[in-house]
Amino acid sequence: MKKIIVFLGGLCLFMAAGAQLKTLSGRHISPQQLEQVLRHQMDSLHIPGISFALINNGKVVFHRAMGITNVDTKQKVNPQSIFEAASLSKPVFAVWVLKMVDDGLLSLDTPLYKYFPYPDIEHDDRYKLITARMVLAHTSGFPNWRWFQPADSSLDIPPAQLYLKFTPGTQFNYSGEGYLYLSRVIAHLNHVSIQQLDQLFQQQLATPLHMRYAWFSWNAKIRGHKVTGHNAGKANYRTWHVFPGQDSTWFGAAGGLNTEALSYSQFIIHLINLKDTRMFNVQVQLPTDDNGEKSDTAWGLGIAIRPMPFGTIYEHTGDNGDFKAGMAINRKNKTGYVVFTNCDNGNIFNKQLRAYLSMGSGASIIHSRKKRSK
Repeated sequence: MKKIIVFLGGLCLFMAAGAQLKTLSGRHISPQQLEQVLRHQMDSLHIPGISFALINNGKVVFHRAMGITNVDTKQKVNPQSIFEAASLSKPVFAVWVLKMVDDGLLSLDTPLYKYFPYPDIEHDDRYKLITARMVLAHTSGFPNWRWFQPADSSLDIPPAQLYLKFTPGTQFNYSGEGYLYLSRVIAHLNHVSIQQLDQLFQQQLATPLHMRYAWFSWNAKIRGHKVTGHNAGKANYRTWHVFPGQDSTWFGAAGGLNTEALSYSQFIIHLINLKDTRMFNVQVQLPTDDNGEKSDTAWGLGIAIRPMPFGTIYEHTGDNGDFKAGMAINRKNKTGYVVFTNCDNGNIFNKQLRAYLSMGSGASIIHSRKKRSK
């Protein structure tokens, strides 16, 4: 059988001529079909650039770095182009935390204040209930971010002060604040500053998993390869996604990872092959949405759980405004994908892509109603 050998970002992909790709649902599609879907959605949704990879049987079988890094410069995206992973940072951080649990550095169920008291929330004694498990499962009680979700005025809490929405461990509320607290605990336990934590991450996780381009803190390599984010079709020239009191040297556990699809695929492959199921076990059931429906039905440790007709997928999305991202895996058939985009329409792109890769046999290519003006 004739084989095509493709070198992408330092990886060598072997693909038989006329080979079929396998989707999350187990449906077979051709590389040409998938390419058509990607290009059509980029065009119809005005997506400047993407970094995408598909994993079959625990290996990368399809990869594309497409489009442009910046609508002003028109520079092409390439396999080394770096995107903001946004909240796709969280599953990576969760795996690292679980490694430290295995190493005996901390326990999932020991209150975090016993390791590192948190001055930002010491005014509410309930915070002493918060554990690493609660943070990773989003039951800590924290808002997502204090700056965007101020406390109810009846609570008499000053603006920008951290607070608890409920008693920790009793409800679900997606929270980046919890990840920020846990990252500070991790730094303290490793006797390093929050600015030095990325160096430890490189040694303990990124390098062993062969995540060649993956950093939580700013460096020269990011400066040389990072694409530009876009809002409403216009380039946004900010260099880093930070919150008040932080800068690009901070380890952004909740949304600071900068990477690309091939590097992140190495992490996805690790998840697919992971024998330890702690991350994928249900920690909290999710409430229904305003329409009485729910898509993700539960949350594990750092990852959402979504039942599908063909089985269960584990997924996460990322949203830094002008950068959007998405990933999903089906551990049963060893498939997965990841996509990074550099614009505010990327969440729609990921939603439609996930739907396409989750359809059963006979599914057709998704077409958007939007058309790019000529």
